[in-house]
Amino acid sequence: MSTLAEISVPTDESPPTEVDILIVGAGPAGLYGAYYAGFRGLRVAVMDVLPQPGGQITAMYPEKPIYDIAGLPSVRGRDLVDNLLAQAAPYGPEYLLGHQAVELSYDDGRPVVRSAQGATVRAGAVVVTGGIGTFTPRPLPAAREFDGRGLVYFVRRLADHTDQDVVIVGGGDSAFDWADSLAPLARSVTIVHRRDRFRAHAATVERVREAGVEILVNNAVTAAAGPDGLETVQVTNLPDGTTRELKAQTLIAALGFTADLGPLLGWGLELRSRRIAVGTDMATNLPRVYAAGDITDYPGKVRLIAVGFGEVATAVNNAATVIDPEAELFPGHSTDGPAERK
Repeated sequence: MSTLAEISVPTDESPPTEVDILIVGAGPAGLYGAYYAGFRGLRVAVMDVLPQPGGQITAMYPEKPIYDIAGLPSVRGRDLVDNLLAQAAPYGPEYLLGHQAVELSYDDGRPVVRSAQGATVRAGAVVVTGGIGTFTPRPLPAAREFDGRGLVYFVRRLADHTDQDVVIVGGGDSAFDWADSLAPLARSVTIVHRRDRFRAHAATVERVREAGVEILVNNAVTAAAGPDGLETVQVTNLPDGTTRELKAQTLIAALGFTADLGPLLGWGLELRSRRIAVGTDMATNLPRVYAAGDITDYPGKVRLIAVGFGEVATAVNNAATVIDPEAELFPGHSTDGPAERK
């Protein structure tokens, strides 16, 4: 199996790379696009600003189980990424990790993308699968001084929190998913949320309640303390102002994040609600530039990983016909023999 450690991560300026398709974004949709383009016999490069493939999954929730991948009742985030890498590996995609795509130009009608780190890729087509763009966690001011000393924004390894008292701030899916995963390992888990309603999936909320996790609604973390690392947090009841002290060696701020399309904003792409507008063929308003996954917008858009897989296959198939006008839009199924796909 292809693993993260086996991926080449160029950091220095390299000679111009010539490929059929450049995929900008190495999240699930981008990695599946690398497989699918390879399946079509196209040369592929994948560029991502993060130093490892996997996008938000690797950066934010590698240990979290994912339930909405077709055919997989549950799959851990890092395992999904490893499987996608292994699926694409036979076709030899080139990974330019730690490279931020900053500039788009055209050379004889072909897109040319330059990275901030000095890489240049000339492609027959570009497929943007950048998720939400670059993302920054929303801060928790009351515990800012414990950043890296007990305050975290993502759970990278569940085992790191074994036998700890964990306080999670937030009411969304991440907060409840982490509580669900940590409840069997941690000494205690408490969720603190400013409101009495949650954005998390109702079934997950119920499962967390049944696991014995304490849920404090209409409360906020207002202070944190500890001589070296985090030891306690102060929780304030917002309606009456009363306070309570909780033991905590880990404080997880699951408050969401701010997203920024960054240099993509300068490409001239048509945007809708700060996402890239595409048609049914996943084409953008720019020649030979397509987009797929969470970064796209169109009427009826549903943002699921499963949807992104279908969108990137659609983008690659349509790009293939632009690169080679004699190519078939649909090359056949992977289960067909070579003769049947002709």
